Amino acid sequence: MPIRLLPDNLVNQIAAGEVVERPASVVKELVENALDAGATRVAVEIERGGAALIRVRDDGTGMPAEELSLALERHATSKIATLDDLAAVQSLGFRGEALPSIASVSRFRLVSAPSGGEAAEIEVADGRRAAPRPAAHPRGTTVEVRDLFYSVPARRKFLRSESTEYQHIQRTLTRLALSRFDAGFTLTHNRREVFSLPAAADRAAREERVARLLGPEFMRHAVHLEHESGGLRLSGWLGLPTYARAQPDQQYLFVNRRMVRDRLLGNAVRLGYQDVLYGGRHAAYVLYIELDPASVDVNAHPQKLELRFRDGRHLHDFVFRSVERALAATRPDPLRSGSTDLSRLLGADAGRAGPGLPLGQPPAVAGGGDWTVLARVAGAVADDAGRDDGGAAPPLGYALAQIHGIFILAQTGDGIVLVDMHAAHERVLYERLKTALESGAGERQALLVPAVVEVSEEEAGVAEHHADELAAAGLVVDRLGPGRLAIREVPAALATDDVGGLLREALSDLAEHGASHRIVERQNELLASLACRAAVRAHRSMTLPEMNALLREMERTDRSDQCNHGRPTWTRVSLDELDRLFLRGR
Repeated sequence: MPIRLLPDNLVNQIAAGEVVERPASVVKELVENALDAGATRVAVEIERGGAALIRVRDDGTGMPAEELSLALERHATSKIATLDDLAAVQSLGFRGEALPSIASVSRFRLVSAPSGGEAAEIEVADGRRAAPRPAAHPRGTTVEVRDLFYSVPARRKFLRSESTEYQHIQRTLTRLALSRFDAGFTLTHNRREVFSLPAAADRAAREERVARLLGPEFMRHAVHLEHESGGLRLSGWLGLPTYARAQPDQQYLFVNRRMVRDRLLGNAVRLGYQDVLYGGRHAAYVLYIELDPASVDVNAHPQKLELRFRDGRHLHDFVFRSVERALAATRPDPLRSGSTDLSRLLGADAGRAGPGLPLGQPPAVAGGGDWTVLARVAGAVADDAGRDDGGAAPPLGYALAQIHGIFILAQTGDGIVLVDMHAAHERVLYERLKTALESGAGERQALLVPAVVEVSEEEAGVAEHHADELAAAGLVVDRLGPGRLAIREVPAALATDDVGGLLREALSDLAEHGASHRIVERQNELLASLACRAAVRAHRSMTLPEMNALLREMERTDRSDQCNHGRPTWTRVSLDELDRLFLRGR
């Protein structure tokens, strides 16, 4: 077959293969166009999961009649004009492919009216474009997409059920509504309004929107984050580790108000949770990253979901450290109900299996507990039995008793607190061990016989390029040949570990992300194991001074809301909750 130029309609249908994956892709493109046009209100109407109708209305700037036909030409856009514009693009769309691609696989209608101008409409069907004609329409634009893929039966038969396609649309609009608090959003499916969200101008309104879209449970178990440094800004909400989910279905990342699914950033957030997340669970978060548009390439993915960063390593470290510090600050607070919600036991979730241990079942812990340090701290604490009740009680109150040899019962100013003594002591010891290790950071042990590791030439090159970073983490590595490395020194804490496997994992991270935390992770795993073995065992009898000393240590310790394995360490029951439980005052 000779080389030939393809007809425009076929070119548009080929482009639609990338742009229009399913009805949700159409919604994404049209809503992003509306937001780029300055819309403060966007209404999305769906019928039959988007296969029959997708209608998007906005109150943006609109288009004059003479631009309607041009808007349906490929690579026609008002968002960029020069290469410099592309290098620092701030709009959500910029390629000028969406409208002609969508129109080529549907019955398409576009109606628009600029401010102070006359409204006009244009229709496209069967690849034929009608001439623009006058219409009645307020300022803004309406785009109707009917019978999606009707002209491409091979694509239409791959659409899923109506409910599945609708769920994809709802998730897409949820992401868009989370990305732009300055605009209101309405979603209607089969003439039934699903949600209507007004613009959110302040933090309280934004949190109300997040709760409406992700559920009030997320906001009840989230901490607000805001950090700025070196031209980078990170803000949003981090779900507490005890709110971790079985699936990563509540992970939302936005870069310069653009929703993304970026592996570099996702890995940075995951590392921030590494010390507090229960095994096999996934964190929930809504995070916003702001940086100079010129330092990010948004033209790296057909759907603009993945980005390239000029200094990805610096951004990765900034996100990781910001998340880590925010979660490190989660410790007992008198304004919070605890690291686990008692309503899960007393309320609607009572029958749902969770990651914690059943009540009354002691955790399986090897080894015993060295109480020398705790007893010394306890000796410095005044006998709380004779304290002045007029003073403000600390966040975890004062111990009253030990229950079943497992839990500490304490009284606060407005209720009671239950503490899992093993989980709490485990976290306290773990943080102490980490601090002790960091105070001697850089301690390395030379190997009597260097460990020779066989790797690929590419991995050997990565090791040579990042030799300083590996040495700073405790691994001194020399290149012996094209695919051979010699490990001469290792972190003292890992002298008996599989350093060859550790090096390979670190090189994999360095090749993909430009940074590696594998060595620190392995050291922390060792320290966590030591802390677990040394922590107080179940059924170990504790005196009141010892219990109070542990409570005070929890209040001073980072991440003390969870043990090393991510399990909650304490919960609070207020007097109001106790009154409701026993029907007092009714």
